[in-house]
Order: sequence, then C-alpha cells, then structure tokens
Amino acid sequence: MISIDITGRTPIYEQICRAVCSEITRGVLKENDKIPPSRALAQQLGLNPNTVAKAYQMLERDGIIYTVAGKGSFIAAASSKVGSTLTKDFEEKAREALNAGIPKETLVEIIAQMTLDRNGG
Repeated sequence: MISIDITGRTPIYEQICRAVCSEITRGVLKENDKIPPSRALAQQLGLNPNTVAKAYQMLERDGIIYTVAGKGSFIAAASSKVGSTLTKDFEEKAREALNAGIPKETLVEIIAQMTLDRNGG
C-alpha cells in the first residue's frame, strides 16, 4: 500500500516512485504484476492524476515498470535499477543527515540496529 506524506519536503511523485521500489524490494510487487492505473491510484490517494502520471513516467524511464497500450502498467523484470534507485535515495538522505551535523557513527549505529531488527536479532 502506498502512503504519501503531503506535508513532507519530498515531492509526491518521488514518494510514489520510492513506495513502488520499496514494494518491489520487499517482494510485495513482483515481475509482471499489474499496478493500478494512474487515475485510479490518484483517486485512491486523493492526488492530482498528473502527479501519479509523472511518477509512472519516471518509473518507466528508469526501467522499473513498463506499459502495454490498452492493458496498463506492469512491474518490469527484477533488476538492479530498483536497488540503484533506493541506494541513490539513501545516499541523498545520509548526506542530508551528515550536513545537518549527525555524526557518521550515529548513522552507522542506526543501520546496524535496523539490520538486527530485520534479522530478528
């Protein structure tokens, strides 16, 4: 399920892209799964259809989804593109944190704790 933070600093279309990539990474969305039409997703999220269309265009440009005329949009073959999109986002946020004065050690501790939590440790 895609959730959007309309009060956040990240553009909504980028949030949609990240949410789709996250769902692919977590295995919620798989290769050739159909995603909702942009108008339907816009209505569901209470957004302008153009915003969702822009996100879909970016996802297609990056090879994360593909569109079949008259059929809809689908998840493309699993590739490193999803990982590289998420890595780019992570690097951007890490850079922001470092620029805000958060020590590197704190970021490393956060990642270590997240890894432990994820692995049930």
